[in-house]
Amino acid sequence: MLGWRRRKFFLPSHVYRKFFKRLIDLVCSLSGFVILLPVFLILTILLWAEHRTSPFFIQQRPGRNLRPIRIIKFRTMNDKRDRDGNLLPDDDRLTFTGKLVRRTSLDEIPQLINIIRGDMSLIGPRPLLSEYIPLYSPEQIRRHEVRPGITGWAQINGRNAIRWSEKFSYDVWYVDHISFWLDLKILFITVVKVLKAEGISGEGVLTTKKFDGGN
Repeated sequence: MLGWRRRKFFLPSHVYRKFFKRLIDLVCSLSGFVILLPVFLILTILLWAEHRTSPFFIQQRPGRNLRPIRIIKFRTMNDKRDRDGNLLPDDDRLTFTGKLVRRTSLDEIPQLINIIRGDMSLIGPRPLLSEYIPLYSPEQIRRHEVRPGITGWAQINGRNAIRWSEKFSYDVWYVDHISFWLDLKILFITVVKVLKAEGISGEGVLTTKKFDGGN
């Protein structure tokens, strides 16, 4: 993790963080959304036909400085419940199209709207559940000093296949080392890992176990 050294000769980190990171986010997200618009429309239709309800999953999560934001993703799971009214396990609710969308990370396309709105960044700690806030240590909660991202340092270093303590360690390290070159590296490796479908699932679960304050 500490092997990545900031390159100061191109763009000072504080200048990039304060001015250029948001500009790059806006240009890339707008361009990306236009390019991916046909895919966006096709998936919207397929998921609506499969779920017979909104194809989008919208949920409030903490953003920069814990400000609440509403993230937008494609809906990949149905709401099937057992006889007691409890939701079935994730792997029992994942739909056919949902499996394809999740495996290729296409469920993240709507979050380009979050970036355009200024709620998120291309690169940053992933926006997690609001219920985790009281469980963070003073060090772990520092992950919220920056805008959350679609991908990040933790995602290219294991994603859902590593422990929560490791994820948060990577997140905080990223907060302290933001630079243009680091973001570029994360973006490049993310593309490679998406193509290989690495780190999508945690050990014994479809995505990852919920954070309970431990590892």
